[in-house]
Amino acid sequence: MPDAIHPQSLHRRALLGWGVLALGLRPLRAETLAADAGLAEVLAPGARVETLYEGGRWCEGPVWVARLGGLVFSDVRSDRMLLLAEGGTRVFREPSANANGNTLDRQGRLITCEHRNHRVVREEPDGRLTVLANSFEGRPLNSPNDVVVTRDGAIWFTDPTYGIDNRKEGTLRRSEQRGRFVFRLDPGGRLDAVADGFMQPNGLAFSPDERMLYVSESSGNQNPGGRSEIRAFDVGEGGRLNRERVFATITNGVPDGLKTDEQGRVFAGIGDGAQVWRPDGAVLGTIPTPGPCANIAFGGPDGRRLFLCAGSRVLAVTLEVRGAGFD
Repeated sequence: MPDAIHPQSLHRRALLGWGVLALGLRPLRAETLAADAGLAEVLAPGARVETLYEGGRWCEGPVWVARLGGLVFSDVRSDRMLLLAEGGTRVFREPSANANGNTLDRQGRLITCEHRNHRVVREEPDGRLTVLANSFEGRPLNSPNDVVVTRDGAIWFTDPTYGIDNRKEGTLRRSEQRGRFVFRLDPGGRLDAVADGFMQPNGLAFSPDERMLYVSESSGNQNPGGRSEIRAFDVGEGGRLNRERVFATITNGVPDGLKTDEQGRVFAGIGDGAQVWRPDGAVLGTIPTPGPCANIAFGGPDGRRLFLCAGSRVLAVTLEVRGAGFD
């Protein structure tokens, strides 16, 4: 059985009484969006990119948590997680073990990737953290980065080395893994490396029917042999991946967080915003952010709000389309 531990500081309980965040959360600043023409099919009329928060060091891992009425996100380099909701932004968990990616399981429990502790944890209803994965083949994981849960309850996550290569995001040490994998943790607790051809796997997302998996290869910013691309896989029985191919090549920065909408479009954080593709790979355009966009999330009461983590800021824009899973 996984270990259960009490986090050092949880502020969640004080926030449970907050109401549902309306789409009109008061922004610090809003900028009219001069977007690519192709984005007209996803942006709401008159859409503006709104700055909702700008006090972070490196904002990451956003996830909409309806029961808290807001957005939980990580400030990786500040070693804390925050909740952005009606009334402002409050500390959610501090310290956070340099938490990065976050998602919800099928029961609405928060799943978090911790760089510093090289593990994936689940927050229980009483606030305890249950360790779901921290090793593979008897050796510590690198620094789990991003995570998603499928309808069958399996937890998929990436394990690059950012949290052990950069002292600002974890603890410097050598990798003890034989690769940098995409992992699948099945509901019974079995951990499998389902993809091993990445130098730095990063964001991941499924198509709405979960028959296709997209994964970011973000090694292009590290060495001449690195790549900046989004790869696609067909998902077979038991989570087996096949027919690996390049879905998109990124020319501005590297791809980070990924999401899909209800019609299968792919959204990715890149060097200057959130780029959007149709399922066939046709580029629609880029929703701009000031500097690199690390990760993104759909949210709001109807799933039509796109939140963007970009350096010190969390921004948002209203869309015509909903995120996958908000039906």
